[in-house]
Amino acid sequence: VCSMGNSTSRLYSALAKTLSSSTVSQHQDCLEQADSARLDPIDPKDLLEECQIVLQKRPPRFQRDFVDLKKNAVSNHRPIRVMQWNILAQALGEGKDNFVQCPMEALKWEERKCLILEEILAYKPDILCLQEVDHYFDTFEPLLSRLGYQCTFFPKPWSPCLDVERNNGPDGCALFFLKDRFELINSANIRLTAMKLKTNQVAIAQTLKCNETGRLFCIAVTHLKARTGWERFRSAQGCDLLQNLKNITQGAKIPLIVCGDFNAEPTEEVYREFSNSSLNLNSAYKLLSPDGQSEPPYTTWKIRPSGECRHTLDYIWYSQHALNVNSALGLLTEEQIGPNRLPSFNYPSDHLSLVCDFSFNQDPDRLL
Repeated sequence: VCSMGNSTSRLYSALAKTLSSSTVSQHQDCLEQADSARLDPIDPKDLLEECQIVLQKRPPRFQRDFVDLKKNAVSNHRPIRVMQWNILAQALGEGKDNFVQCPMEALKWEERKCLILEEILAYKPDILCLQEVDHYFDTFEPLLSRLGYQCTFFPKPWSPCLDVERNNGPDGCALFFLKDRFELINSANIRLTAMKLKTNQVAIAQTLKCNETGRLFCIAVTHLKARTGWERFRSAQGCDLLQNLKNITQGAKIPLIVCGDFNAEPTEEVYREFSNSSLNLNSAYKLLSPDGQSEPPYTTWKIRPSGECRHTLDYIWYSQHALNVNSALGLLTEEQIGPNRLPSFNYPSDHLSLVCDFSFNQDPDRLL
C-alpha cells in the first residue's frame, strides 16, 4: 500500500480498508461488485481536500466554464448532470500509449488517480460514464460507492492492459449513478458484435427511474474499436449497439443518453448511423457551435512517436424529442492544454471530460 501524503490521511484510510477485499475480487469474477456497503460514507469535500494535499506540488487544475444552452426552456425539476470521460487506463498510459512529451512522473498512479478524482468531484455528476477503467476494484468502486453512487463495471474480454507487465487487471467501461436520485430498473452488459462476431468492445445500458419526476430513461456507456483502418468494424459495432438500445428503450419510448469514446471522427459512418437513427438522437456538444451543427474541433490531443494526434472522438448522444440540454462544459483551450499536449502534470488523461446538464421535456408525449 502506497501512502498518499500523510499516513493518517482520511483518503489513505479509505483506500487501505478496501485493498485486501478488492484484490480478491479482481482474481474472481471481474463483473462481481466489491462489497463496500459496510464502509462509512465519505464527505466529498473531505475527499477533495485529501486529493489536493496529494497534488499540492502539481500545477492547479484547469478552469472550465459551463455554457448555458437552455434557450428559454423551463424545467420543473433539478437537471441531471452526466459526465463522459475516457480516463486513460493506467497500464496503457505507462506501458503502451507512448506519450512522448509526457514525463513518466506525471503518470504516477498515486497522484494521477487524485487528479481524476478531483475532476469528478469538481463537477459532481449525477451519472458518471467512464472508459479505460483498470482500477475499478481498488479505487473507483470503493470510493464512489461511499460517495453515494451505485457502481457497475464491465471489462473487455481481451483487454490490452493484460499485456502490460505489472498490470492491474483488464480495463473496461464503468457506469455510476447517485442512488438518492435514481432507482435502477434494468441493467444490461452488452458485448458488441461486428459481422456476427463477438468483439472485444463492450457497453453497459441501464434503465433508471428519476426519483424526483418518476420518469424513466436509459443511460448507456461504450468504447468502440480504436485505430485507422477499422471504420467498417466500428460501424458494425455501432449498428449492434443501436439495435440493443432500440430493444431496451422499446423503440425510443424511453428517453436515451449514450456516452462514449467512439474512436470515430464525425466524418465516419458510425457517427452518421447515430445521427440518422430512428432513436432520434442528437450530439449534445454540437450545441456549443455557433450554428448548433458542428462538433468541437477536438476531444483528445496528444503527441505520439508518429506525430501529433488531435481528434474529436468522444460524444454524449441524447433523445432530442424527450430531453433538453441545459448546459455543457466548455473544452480546454489550446493555450490551457499547452505545447506538450495531454496527458500532463495538469491533466490526467489524453481525453477531455464532457459534462452536460439535461432536463426532461415538459411534453413527454411529443416524439418529434
